[in-house]
Amino acid sequence: VRTTSGDVGILKGHANYIAPLAIGKMRVLMPDGNERVAAIAGGMIKVDKSGTTILTNTCEWKEEIDIERAKLAEQRARQYLEHPTETHTIEIAELKLKRALNRIQIAQD
Repeated sequence: VRTTSGDVGILKGHANYIAPLAIGKMRVLMPDGNERVAAIAGGMIKVDKSGTTILTNTCEWKEEIDIERAKLAEQRARQYLEHPTETHTIEIAELKLKRALNRIQIAQD
């Protein structure tokens, strides 16, 4: 999972750990050996002896991402960057663009 300090992998027996999450990819190795990938946008990860907990603002499994919707969100974000408003400042538009591009990249991988 991507934290604000970079990517981190959590294995069984990992030391206690808490970190804020960034916009990025989350990979989960399932008990059956399969891997699931999701686009996430912010949140927190907590690791302790009972397990790993991820609380995220948004999470979309790769196979559930609507790529056309993500491309429309990218276009809207680019428009907001060109013409910011009170509700869509440059900072908010940049975050929207990062989230849209993350979703597109993960869906296409």
